[in-house]
Amino acid sequence: MAEPAGRRRLLANRERRMIRPAVEEDLPRIVVIVRAAYARYLLRMDRLPGPMLDDYRARIAEGAVELVEDAGTVAGFLVLLERAGHLLLDNVAVDPAFQGRGLGRALLAHAEAEARRRGHAELRLYTHETMTENVELYRSLGYEETHRAEEDGYRRIYMNKRL
Repeated sequence: MAEPAGRRRLLANRERRMIRPAVEEDLPRIVVIVRAAYARYLLRMDRLPGPMLDDYRARIAEGAVELVEDAGTVAGFLVLLERAGHLLLDNVAVDPAFQGRGLGRALLAHAEAEARRRGHAELRLYTHETMTENVELYRSLGYEETHRAEEDGYRRIYMNKRL
């Protein structure tokens, strides 16, 4: 029996994707993605979003950055930081030109799988309170708000997901 067209398209898209650790040569593309992905928040915030200020060279060196490629092009990435008792999803970003293809969700699923692989029962994240689309996405994926606080001048919403 033939696969339905939608399922064939989904399978083809998955075959074009690959998640891998970032290397130094990926740094310029990561910087482009961060600028593009967070540009829409500049008018909502009174300062640059935190991810636009991160030291991705250092994050790559510590092995914290993983990329998603779509048909050989780096389309997005995430930053995972080991913490006592949990894994912190410090950042997830997808190039706007690649958004709407499920890459962000694929990265989030990868983060959950990685947390389990490392023996964690919880994945945590935070986002700025003005990034309301992100909060709704995280809620739809089973994340729960734990608290809100100001940290480093950013009004953040902290969320977690029990795995």
